[in-house]
Amino acid sequence: MKKKQIIGIVVAAVMFIITCAASMLTNGLMNRIFDGAAAEILTGGVEFSAPSQAYVGIVRVEGTIQEQTDTGLFDTAQGYRHTTTMEYIDRLAADGNNRGILLYVDSPGGTVYESEELYDKLIEYKETTGNPVWCYMAHYAASGGYMASVAADRIFANQNTTTGSIGVIMSGYDLSGLYEKLGIRYFSITSGENKDSSQMTESQMEIYQTQVDECYERFVQKVAAGRSMTEDQVISLADGRTYTAQQALDNGLIDEISSYEDMCGQMASETGTSVLYEPSAEESLLAALFAKAESVIPKSEAQILKETADETESGVLMYYAEQLQ
Repeated sequence: MKKKQIIGIVVAAVMFIITCAASMLTNGLMNRIFDGAAAEILTGGVEFSAPSQAYVGIVRVEGTIQEQTDTGLFDTAQGYRHTTTMEYIDRLAADGNNRGILLYVDSPGGTVYESEELYDKLIEYKETTGNPVWCYMAHYAASGGYMASVAADRIFANQNTTTGSIGVIMSGYDLSGLYEKLGIRYFSITSGENKDSSQMTESQMEIYQTQVDECYERFVQKVAAGRSMTEDQVISLADGRTYTAQQALDNGLIDEISSYEDMCGQMASETGTSVLYEPSAEESLLAALFAKAESVIPKSEAQILKETADETESGVLMYYAEQLQ
């Protein structure tokens, strides 16, 4: 086959894919315009189109609780999306047909900022609507995941759930030894001795310990309020350890060990409706194509080093439980 013919076939195939993708996007937009007057698009491309009858909204907290950074057309990130979740809870609170929230938690926790913001939003929902929030714990509901859970009126857990890990962590790396071996000299010009914490001193450790302690106190207070316990009772359990579902039940950290189906049945009796709703986010063909293309592009050494540094969450206060592999 001649070179020009091959090029023509490739070009035709690309044009066909683009045409099909554009057609799918256009049809989706037109369907939203003509079919769903009640539909709203939340941040991150999630469609909110709640039932026109009484229902319970499912709020999923899955994965690490952290800042939502990618919210554009080609956002293909999976897991917890903070801004979208916060907007979704606001929509539920404003909907007269909503009768409650079923909080589904499968998370080892995350950053202090987003974990506390999620907790506060759930409390705000209860105070504004008077509707119940029930929580179901899946694989993990630890640290920041447990903090979100204690905003609920009742907490149910799978018999194999790992929960607890009530505590705060701030971690980082001292790379000075590695720099020395690589012949890299690090320097900083600062306005004060505590501005640079790349080589942590004992006095700096004490400063950051006060910040960790402050966040820990707020965590303890939230658990005490949510579980009708004294702060001393919570502190006796809050040394960072995780608990099995049975241990959590014995210590008053949850209300019941149950299957998800049984929990849904009990909530239906409580709220008077068995209708469950959660918004959908169908990934577009173009988003999938861009994600595939991005995955095959080689990364530079600078990108790899930056991603590694980001993953360590150096210097960030976390309500997070390390998962054993």
